[in-house]
Amino acid sequence: MWSYLFGGNGSNGTGAGKSRDLTKKAIIELREHINLLDKKQSHLQTQIVNSENDAKRFLTKGNRTLAKNSLKRKKIYEQQLDKLDGQINSLEQQLFTIETSNLNAETMRAMQQGAKAMKSIHKNMNIDQVDETMDDVREQVELSEEISDAISKPLYTSGSLANDVDEDELDQELELLQQEKVSNDVLKQPQQENISLPNVPNVSLSNTTQEEEEEENQSEDEDERALRELQAEMGL
Repeated sequence: MWSYLFGGNGSNGTGAGKSRDLTKKAIIELREHINLLDKKQSHLQTQIVNSENDAKRFLTKGNRTLAKNSLKRKKIYEQQLDKLDGQINSLEQQLFTIETSNLNAETMRAMQQGAKAMKSIHKNMNIDQVDETMDDVREQVELSEEISDAISKPLYTSGSLANDVDEDELDQELELLQQEKVSNDVLKQPQQENISLPNVPNVSLSNTTQEEEEEENQSEDEDERALRELQAEMGL
């Protein structure tokens, strides 16, 4: 507790050390004297109670003179107790003031030491150096971001690869591929089997012509249907 109040472990031979020792001695003596007055105060309170009890006992016995003397002693004790109360209050106020002043002084010394430490730290630093350093840091951060962006970009783009390609040539080649696919699909279709035709009936020419037209129409319908199926398979 004392080392906290006085900021050290004792005198170091300097003025500050002597001041701490003097303050420590004053506080100790004040506390000891207050304790002594507290004990004296307690004794006087006991004497006051005893004097009052004696006065009551003498009155019971009918001895008014001794009872009066006991009350006089009680009054004297009460006057001394009031003086002790005043002394204790004065000493406590003085003790509180000294402790507060000493704590303020130690706080100031601590702040002074902190200021010296900060001066030592900032001795080789100034605001221009700090600004220059921060500018360097910002510059390097921006450079790092630019490098990261450059690395993350693709090596080739669709536009750069297609600059030397003729779109018309691509369309023609695509058309040839589609025609080739259609031809291949047609060749893969199964060939129609030879069907033996029935004997031509002995009918008029007009009926024969009509039947031929119906067969041709039926054949054309089959061809159209086959073509539509082929187009559906090709997605056309």
